[in-house]
Amino acid sequence: MASAGLREELECSICLSIYTDPVTLRCGHNFCQGCIHRVLATQEGSGGYSCPECREEFKERSALQRNIKLRNIVENFLSTQPGQDESQVFCSQCFHAPVPAVKSCLLCEVSLCENHLRVHKKSPEHVLCDPTSSPETRKCSIHQEVLKYYCTEDSSCICVSCCLIGKHKGHQMESLDEASKKKKKKLRDFLQEVMSLREENEKRVQSLEERRRKAQEKAADETETVTALFRDLRRRLEELEKRVLGDLTRQAERVSSHYNDVIRQLGIRKEELSRKMRHIEELCNMTDPLTVLQESNTRDTYDTEEGDRHDGGDLDVTGISHTLHTGLADIMSGVTGGLYIQPADISLDVNTASNYLQISDDRKSAIYAENQIYPDTPERFQDYIHVLSSRSFSSGRHYWEVDVGGSERWRVGMCYPSIDRRGDQALIRYNYKSWTLDREYDQYSVIHGSEVIQLPDGICSDRVRVSMDYEAGQISFYALCDPIRHFHTFTATFTEPLYAGLAVATGCVKISGGNQK
Repeated sequence: MASAGLREELECSICLSIYTDPVTLRCGHNFCQGCIHRVLATQEGSGGYSCPECREEFKERSALQRNIKLRNIVENFLSTQPGQDESQVFCSQCFHAPVPAVKSCLLCEVSLCENHLRVHKKSPEHVLCDPTSSPETRKCSIHQEVLKYYCTEDSSCICVSCCLIGKHKGHQMESLDEASKKKKKKLRDFLQEVMSLREENEKRVQSLEERRRKAQEKAADETETVTALFRDLRRRLEELEKRVLGDLTRQAERVSSHYNDVIRQLGIRKEELSRKMRHIEELCNMTDPLTVLQESNTRDTYDTEEGDRHDGGDLDVTGISHTLHTGLADIMSGVTGGLYIQPADISLDVNTASNYLQISDDRKSAIYAENQIYPDTPERFQDYIHVLSSRSFSSGRHYWEVDVGGSERWRVGMCYPSIDRRGDQALIRYNYKSWTLDREYDQYSVIHGSEVIQLPDGICSDRVRVSMDYEAGQISFYALCDPIRHFHTFTATFTEPLYAGLAVATGCVKISGGNQK
C-alpha cells in the first residue's frame, strides 16, 4: 500500500507515468520535462502561460528548474520495484511467473525462455533473434515479412518481397550481416576519428588550463609587484612630502624670525624718534632764546631708507619647486621594473622602404607616393608598400605609437627580419613572421598567418599603440582614445628579433615620439 501511495506521488499529472527528468514550475508543481515543454508550447501566442495542475498564470514562460532531489527519489523507487527494467523481455509462454526470455521468434511474434525455446526451435521456419518487446520493428511494414536484406541505394532494410516485386526491385542488395559489418567498419573508423578529436580536445583543454594557470600565476606575481611598487611609491612620496614640508617650515621660521628682528629694531627706533620729538617740542615751547640756542645736538641725521635694507626675507619658492621636481624625477627613475613598459624611439629605415612610399627627413613619417626612386637593395620591399624600423627588439617590454589620422588604409605591427622582401610572402600580413593591425577604410582586423580576426565596428581613433613583451611572447594593439581601448593580444614564442613595420595605401602615417606617453 505504501508503495502504491508513493507511486502516485511520483506520477506526472500530464502523462500519468513516473516522472522522467522532473522539473519544477515557479508555482512549485513538478512535471516531466518533455511533458511540460509540450504544454507550454501549445500556450505560446495566447498572451500568457499557466500551470496545468493549479492553473496559476504567468505573463512570461516560466523558467524550468530541474528537481534533482525528486529525480533521485524516482530512481531509488524504481530500483526497488520488481520488473523495473523496462528493457527486460519476458517469456510469452510462462504464465505462472515472469521468466526472462532468451530469444524472440519473429514469425510467431513471441518471446521464449530456455525451456520453451527447445521445443520452438525444432521447426526450421521459425526466425529467431535476440529478445525484443517489439518484433514488428523487425518486419516489413508493407509485406509483414521478416527483414532480411539491405538496399544500399535507399539505405533501408527490406524483405524478400521488396526485392522481388516491391519498389526496391532491381536495386543493389546486401545481406543484413554483410551491410551490418560494413556499417560497423565505418562506425569503427568514425569512432577512431571521434577518439582522435576527443584526445585533441583533451589536449587543448589541458593546454588552456595550463595557460590559465600560468596567467593566474602571472597575475598574482604582477599584483604583488604592483602592490610593492605602489607601496614603495607611497613611501617615497611621503618622504619627499616630509622633506618639502620641512623645507617650507624651516624657511617660514627663518622668514618669521627675520621679520621679528626687523620689527623689534623698528620699535626701538620708533621710541627714540618719539623721545626726540618730545625734546624738540619742549625746545620749541621755550621762551628763553639763550636756552634754545645753547642746546647742542638738537638735530640728528636718520636714514629714512634703512627699512629697505631689512628686505630679502621672502620664501625661496624656486628652491622648493626644484626640490619637489627633483624628488619626483628621482622617484620615477626608480620605477623601471614590474609593469613598466619603455617607450621605444622608432625611426624608419629608408633602405627597406617600398618605391611607393616617401619617407620624411626625420624618418618618422611614411607617405603613399608612387615612383619613388630608391636603390635596389636586398632588404627593400619590392612588391608591397612596406617599411621597417631601423632598430630591432630582442628583449624587454616596449611600445610605440602611430598617428594614423591621415590615412584610411594602413597596417602597423611587428615582424621578423627574415620576412621575404619579394613575392607573395613579402607581406606584413598573411604569414607567420608578422603580427599586424590592419585597417581597410572602416573595417579593422588583426592578422597573423591564416588567422584573421575581424574587430567590431564603431572603432574611431587617430592614434594606435603597438606594445611588445618579448620574454612573455606577447604583441598587443590599442586604440588611444578615451579611455584606451584594447584591440587584441597575440601570444607566441619569438625566435628572432622583432622589427616595427607599417604599410600605407593612402595618405600618410606618422610615428609618435619615443618619449610620448
